[in-house]
Amino acid sequence: MKKSLMVAGVLVVLVVLIFFTQSSGASFETIDAFEGEIEIYKSASCGCCGIYSEYMKGKVDPKVNVINLMDTYEIKETYGVPQELQSCHTTVVGNYFVEGHIPLEAVEKLLKENPDIKGIAMPGMPSGSPGMPGGKYSDFVIYAVHHDGSHSEFMRI
Repeated sequence: MKKSLMVAGVLVVLVVLIFFTQSSGASFETIDAFEGEIEIYKSASCGCCGIYSEYMKGKVDPKVNVINLMDTYEIKETYGVPQELQSCHTTVVGNYFVEGHIPLEAVEKLLKENPDIKGIAMPGMPSGSPGMPGGKYSDFVIYAVHHDGSHSEFMRI
């Protein structure tokens, strides 16, 4: 039993380290210059949300504030995240929502371009994305959510 727990602990540490170094060569100048807070709304029991939160904190701390909720439905409703684009956690960056396991490169682009949209979303929990185990098997498709509720491709990573 102790050996299994130790192996599991080592695996968790390795996964977190992989996510911290996954985009280490990227520059986040706009995020670094961002003067607001970054709030991650998640369920306290969600493991992948916790890993994503650590990924964000490792890159842009101390701007990250993690808020545990019993249910994330209300925050998604408040910010207008379309149901078909929802994931397990919602991040708020300034006036934008960032839905799901979105890499910081997309947040950097969002803040740098400052588009007239509600936010960006990457539905589901794609393998290899920040906070998710496994390899990256295809492009991460990130959608821009417009004020009328429609969405279009924002970028691919």
